[in-house]
Amino acid sequence: MYSALELTLILLVAAVLGVVAFRMMHLPPMLGYLSVGILIGPHALGLASNSPATHMLSEFGVVFLMFSIGLEFSLPKLKSMRRNVFGLGMAQVVVTILVTMLCGGLLAKFLPKIFDIGWSASFALGGALSMSSTAIVLKLLTEKLELESEHGRRITSILLFQDLAVVPLLILVPALAHRGADIVEDLAWAGLKAVFVLTLLLTFGQVLLRRWFRIVVQRRSQELFMLNLLLITLGAAWITEIAGLSLALGAFIAGMLISETEYRLQVEEDIKPFRDVLLGLFFITVGMLLDMRLVIDNWLLVLVLLIVPLLIKFGLIALLARLFGASLGVALRTGLGLAQGGEFGFVLINQAGALGLVDANLVQLILAAVVLSVLATPFIFANADRLVMKLSANEWMQQSLALTRIASRTISEEKHILIAGFGRSGQNLARLLEEEKIAYHALDLDP
Repeated sequence: MYSALELTLILLVAAVLGVVAFRMMHLPPMLGYLSVGILIGPHALGLASNSPATHMLSEFGVVFLMFSIGLEFSLPKLKSMRRNVFGLGMAQVVVTILVTMLCGGLLAKFLPKIFDIGWSASFALGGALSMSSTAIVLKLLTEKLELESEHGRRITSILLFQDLAVVPLLILVPALAHRGADIVEDLAWAGLKAVFVLTLLLTFGQVLLRRWFRIVVQRRSQELFMLNLLLITLGAAWITEIAGLSLALGAFIAGMLISETEYRLQVEEDIKPFRDVLLGLFFITVGMLLDMRLVIDNWLLVLVLLIVPLLIKFGLIALLARLFGASLGVALRTGLGLAQGGEFGFVLINQAGALGLVDANLVQLILAAVVLSVLATPFIFANADRLVMKLSANEWMQQSLALTRIASRTISEEKHILIAGFGRSGQNLARLLEEEKIAYHALDLDP
């Protein structure tokens, strides 16, 4: 058994070597973290175990990522997205569960020796399948500068609802296993706590945060500013966890409230080191879950459990996005972005196994398939444009039209200024040009 320092050194050495190797191969660092996790995990070299302490540290990575994503949002923007969050997001979770229950019933009928599962087990697996990886998907969207794209907004909306849906699912699965439990009472109490905490944070949080930040900033201490930032992020995560919601949701709300203050840019810069280091640890712990010997021994069944759910989930999400008004290209990108399993899916699968709803061997095979789907996500994102161009005949034409519209608005103008970068300096320059009645066009990567 290693000491805390030795375990930390093992993780750091493995992370550095993994990221260097994958960077040299021009592959995403995330794959380096996941591969390193598989290699040093309990199912391979056994240098590190997926202990509660390691798991808690890795959760902080997701917390800081969601805080950073929250900084890109605001209350008005969230209100404008409510149709996607509570319409498209809810439809995705409900329909995925129903389709999984239908498939589970058919498999239990025609292949009882392999898939001997009841409807309650199918419900639990449907809930797990409906989850996607918030940490991985949002990081990839951020790296590709697609967080504010049409499909990026839809993906973020669905992920937000999935985070909310985890709470009732974690209550329903044990209640279905123990039929005597009062499901309605448990759900009502959990819903009441969630509504109270979210209302409290969204109503009073912004006013208190703005005033408190002013007091902290007036002390003119970078150290105090950083300590205050960590306190607010982890404090909001703790409050939502106490209410039965996820840590990540509280951090997202904290980031969203700070986004409406004048300190957003400084906060965003200060939080990056914590986010990226801890998020790397999260990816390593995901890799630790994969047992390659189990995959090799049951490769055909694992392959089926990997490919079939990926295709079903991709098709369902793309279809639902289309029904909610997305173009074919946007719908396909949304489906591709969310086809993989997620971190909350691991929790629901393990819960179903612990309650005896699903056979222990089948649980391990499903977990292996979910981890492999997570490993495949960077490759899916890297080839998403090529896949969409093949599946959607008019996608190239729509992108060309969008570029043509931008060009047509600017090509006829003369004697105008081009501002490259529309941050603080760019906006100040634009105000000066407006006062002098000089036309300008501003370009920036951040919408």
